[in-house]
Amino acid sequence: MISKTLETALNKQINREFYSEFLYLSMAAYFETIFLKGFAKWMRIQATEEHAHAMKIYEFIIARGGKVALETIEAPKAKWASAGKVFEEAYAHEQKVTGYINGLVDLAIKEKDHATFEFLQWFVREQVEEEASTGEILSQINIVGDIIGHLFYLDHHLGKRG
Repeated sequence: MISKTLETALNKQINREFYSEFLYLSMAAYFETIFLKGFAKWMRIQATEEHAHAMKIYEFIIARGGKVALETIEAPKAKWASAGKVFEEAYAHEQKVTGYINGLVDLAIKEKDHATFEFLQWFVREQVEEEASTGEILSQINIVGDIIGHLFYLDHHLGKRG
């Protein structure tokens, strides 16, 4: 059985993961409006991953005898000044999520909940990947700048994400 403290904290994380899904869908929609379809595809796939993260926590809470409590999801931003600004926000968002995951790990340790601690290790590893991928794309955008030909090349590359 999961403690009420961890149940509440994990439910908040479900909400954060669904917000991440909405944020990445909003970013995808933005890229569609500026005809960067590869960037949009990358963000849609990212949104799908965030949905899966939320559901992983959802299923864990149920498996541990807890109760899932879904909250209102805040509307994400819808407009950015450039592709670089989108990825600056995506990278900062992933760093914020890493902080949330680390806080959950700390809470599991404090609660001496070994099952939740073990479960969260997958998310710890996932956040390393999330920060690395968004950070790498941000670095590439910073290198090429707002030169449209270079952005189209990067767009083509990002569109290959499967």
